[in-house]
Formats: sequence, structure tokens, C-alpha cells
Amino acid sequence: MTAFDMPEWCEAEDWCPITVTAELLGRKWHPVIVHRLLQQPMGFSQLRKQVHDISDKVLSESLDDLCEKDIVKREVISESPKTVEYSLTDRGKSLAPVIEAMKDWGETHTGDF
Repeated sequence: MTAFDMPEWCEAEDWCPITVTAELLGRKWHPVIVHRLLQQPMGFSQLRKQVHDISDKVLSESLDDLCEKDIVKREVISESPKTVEYSLTDRGKSLAPVIEAMKDWGETHTGDF
């Protein structure tokens, strides 16, 4: 089973696709990272500056998870000094409408809680 395959028991449930999306985007920093990478590919340091208040450890773990799920691609640009660039895969780019909907909803409801 891959990261996005639904278990057999889930296939008949209309809420199962929602759980697949929530599993990916329900993590605190994942949607923010995807949102930033929708703008342009970035190196680790640049991404760290764009995602305020995230620790290096959490950013690294989040990027690893997103790479494992084929949302983000990690490309080594140079070996010395080691330079890495992160960008969205086609699967990651396909999240654009979801991320925009989250942004729009948040703008409308900020302050409601």
C-alpha cells in the first residue's frame, strides 16, 4: 500500500478521501510549506525564513514526509557547498486549489474563534 492508497474497508466510505487529504494537510506546517513552494522552488534556508516560527528539525521532518508522499521534490544543486532546492511535484501542484480554499476560509473566519 502506498501513502495514498485507501484500505479496502475505506473504499465504500464517502469520507475516506477526506481522511487522505487530512492525513497530509492536517499536520500544522504541511499546508504552509506547500503554499510557499507554490510561489517558487526554494532552498532550505529560504524556506525556513518563509515559514516563520518553524524549527529546523520540524522543517526537515516535514520536508522528508512531503517528499516521501510525492508532494515535494528535493534536488541537490551542488555538492560543495551542498545546496538543495525543494519544489512541488505535479501531485504537490495539484493541491493549489485546496491550499487556496484553506487560505480563503481562514481570511473569512479569522477572529471567529
